[in-house]
Amino acid sequence: MLKDCVFAASSPPISTPNLGFLQKCSTMDQLKQYHSQIIRIGLSTNNNVMTQLLNFCSLHRNGDLAYAIKVFEKIPNPDTFIYNTLIKSYLQYHLPADCVLLYSQMLENSVTPNSFTFPLVIRACFLSDCIEEGKQIHAHILKLGFGVHDVCLNNLIYMYAKFRALEDARRVFDKMPERNSVSCTSMISGYSQWGFIDEAFEVFQLIWESEPELERNSASWNAMIAAYVKNNKFHEAFDLFDQMRGEKVKLDKFIAATMLSACSGLGSLEKGKWIHGYIEKNGIEIDSKLATSIIDMYCKCGNLDKAFEVFRNSGRKRVSSWNSMIGGFAIHGKAEEAIKLFREMERDMVVPDKITFVNLLTACAHSGLVNEGRYYFDYMTRVHRIEPTTEHFGCIVDLLGRAGMIEEARRMLNTMPMKPDATVLGALLGACKNNNRNIEVGEEIGRKLIELEPENSGRYVLLANLYANACKWEDVGNVRKLMNDRGVKKSPGCSLIELGGSVNEFVSGGRNHPESKQVYDQVDEMLECIRAVGYLPDTSQVLHEADEEKKEKSLRYHSEKLAIAFGLLNAETAETLRISKNLRICKDCHQASKLISKVFNRKIVIRDRRRFHHFEKGHCSCNDYW
Repeated sequence: MLKDCVFAASSPPISTPNLGFLQKCSTMDQLKQYHSQIIRIGLSTNNNVMTQLLNFCSLHRNGDLAYAIKVFEKIPNPDTFIYNTLIKSYLQYHLPADCVLLYSQMLENSVTPNSFTFPLVIRACFLSDCIEEGKQIHAHILKLGFGVHDVCLNNLIYMYAKFRALEDARRVFDKMPERNSVSCTSMISGYSQWGFIDEAFEVFQLIWESEPELERNSASWNAMIAAYVKNNKFHEAFDLFDQMRGEKVKLDKFIAATMLSACSGLGSLEKGKWIHGYIEKNGIEIDSKLATSIIDMYCKCGNLDKAFEVFRNSGRKRVSSWNSMIGGFAIHGKAEEAIKLFREMERDMVVPDKITFVNLLTACAHSGLVNEGRYYFDYMTRVHRIEPTTEHFGCIVDLLGRAGMIEEARRMLNTMPMKPDATVLGALLGACKNNNRNIEVGEEIGRKLIELEPENSGRYVLLANLYANACKWEDVGNVRKLMNDRGVKKSPGCSLIELGGSVNEFVSGGRNHPESKQVYDQVDEMLECIRAVGYLPDTSQVLHEADEEKKEKSLRYHSEKLAIAFGLLNAETAETLRISKNLRICKDCHQASKLISKVFNRKIVIRDRRRFHHFEKGHCSCNDYW
């Protein structure tokens, strides 16, 4: 615990001798020679001199923290600047607990902290997960008269937000004598981090209304736009982006990266192309993060060729860019290309990380490459010393389950070194749903999943689907009753299609779209046309017992069918229809989409919750393996 102390007055400043030789120092051997000279000429008790010495051996890339500590221990009366230097070095070496201990020692020795001390110690508190000590630092800030220092207060806001103590963060924010754009951005980011979007927008909007002298700079706009994107409110992000452009705020690389993420979320290829073009036209620096965002946008908006072109034209690529491209191949069902790129990555001496192997194993799972998946699961640990996480186990369980190897998948799940989470269990349940011989295993897993995530409607639906496939209608009814009793609502199917730069949204069975009458008529005509070439509705996943006519009717106006119909009505003749769906595509819509692509001679790209399906001339890129 930090002690409450009475502080002595600071010593008067001592003139600093000319120590230009320390500026030329580049190694610890040189530093030690200079240190011996400092001792010999009697300057080892001069705090200004020792601060410069400590700066090198504790903060320089060729420094030595252990030597710095020994030097510090020999200084008879270290001042605030010396303590700050060592606290900063502990932070740089990722030793936050030592920062707090040294600050406590500083207080015990009656050395007064200054405005540079507190931001360092506050940062150490949230890195070492010590909110109680952080609150004590807050008390010291107020007691010592730094309650008007914006840097200290901004760091307190950031700390409290990290600990989800949002009321404390807001209290600091509201009591600030003078807020600035950093304060507002910190508060916006703090709220959005925990999903309080309305409160974040209140800060964004009201502060500048009540304090017009504050300028909403690009960082403030980016914080609010990023808050919407992080919480999947992509339409709101685009609306705010348009407002920002209307106020002539310059688009920088940070806002560009955020908006590219919004484009990825909506599947808005045209808007993504515009932002990419703006970046190139205005000479915005494309660093590794922005390059990765561009690649990721094209991958997730269905233009894999353009993503690969950007990837190839990038300069020195970091692991994030490689991961994004490998992940792009994975979700588009191009496992061979993903493996080929991974081998190229290794030849270029880029060290893969955990995400690399999640993407690689996902690629194998989506293409049914069981042997390759097993090989890379072992290779990850054997060659790269990466211990598998629950995500990697989830991928391998998914791989085996999709291939019908349910018992092997179950054995893998039972031998995991950690407790299986909902993602891993969900992968196995999904496999059981597609294999009626394993209904007992699926039922067991489904019950566990519902208990793990009682508010996740998808878990109930998956179990109900399992029962429906086995015609166990009483059990289907029991699952639906359990959902109703718990107040869990099934997420409605929702599909988005972009035409002419405008994103149109359709909900299964919904009629809110202004062209809904024409769209529904087009669906009816569309389905009649494909019946002539063999379409029969697949009612196997309808979750209630009814006659075939009623079951077919419940499938007729699924959201992706509505989006396709809208595209046929409004798109140019040769234009590819690009659709994003929030759920997995059902078997009936998958079969219908294949036949629509043939009868209407259209390329259709559908991104569902798991992967991309490219429909052309009656075939799908997934080869019916999804």
